[in-house]
Amino acid sequence: MDLLSTLSGFVVGVIVGATGVGGGSLMTPLLVLVMGVSPATAVGTDLLYASLTKVGGAWAHGRRGDVDWRVAAMLAAGSVPAAGATLIALHLLPIGAEQYNQIITGTLSVALILTAVALLLKDRLRAIALRRPVLRAGDGDRSRAATVAVGAVLGVLVTVSSVGAGALGVAALFFLYPGLVAVRVVGTDIAHAVPLTLVAGLGHASMGAVDWGLLGSLLLGSLPGVYLGSAVSRKLPERLLRTLLAAMLVLVGGKLIAA
Repeated sequence: MDLLSTLSGFVVGVIVGATGVGGGSLMTPLLVLVMGVSPATAVGTDLLYASLTKVGGAWAHGRRGDVDWRVAAMLAAGSVPAAGATLIALHLLPIGAEQYNQIITGTLSVALILTAVALLLKDRLRAIALRRPVLRAGDGDRSRAATVAVGAVLGVLVTVSSVGAGALGVAALFFLYPGLVAVRVVGTDIAHAVPLTLVAGLGHASMGAVDWGLLGSLLLGSLPGVYLGSAVSRKLPERLLRTLLAAMLVLVGGKLIAA
């Protein structure tokens, strides 16, 4: 299990390094379908895995000035409380472990398919966004309310499925702030994902839904994987990578639905 999980972390790390997305959307299904981890444990473990791996990315983007911290804070103002409320709701639900796992699996399937759509339509979504009136952080109540609301939706989705903080967050930011350049959208999304996944992951850990040994093995493989993926990313066609990744997510989501 340790060797397989380390290899899995490496493969996912390479994909994340090359494409910028795919962490939760690949790792959680991989843990469930290939390694036989229960959906609840897979989500909890992946959330902490995501928070630790994204810290380095957030630091690097922030150091280059590629994070709009005000937008990230507004997203977190919606997502972190929503994550906390979702964790409480999951804890209080009068259901057994099997039904709990079914809720997670169903949400995960929907989140994977939505992520695939966001990947395939990335260029079109950005073009549409650029035709919208530009919203800037602090422009008024409309901007703040929309950003906090998006954060809340992401908070619920990520807490239940561990998926959505990447491609879906980027797509939402393109619509809300088309004036932000792409690299700042990505940097802001990564910075926002750190507190969200950390809070959600610690919440799952408090319910005993984190495999700490597995987490360590995943990190052991993912760190060199992210470095390698980042090194080769410029040599690979981004559109082809996004298309292949989206196709993979649709297949995995369909398999989870049918399971």
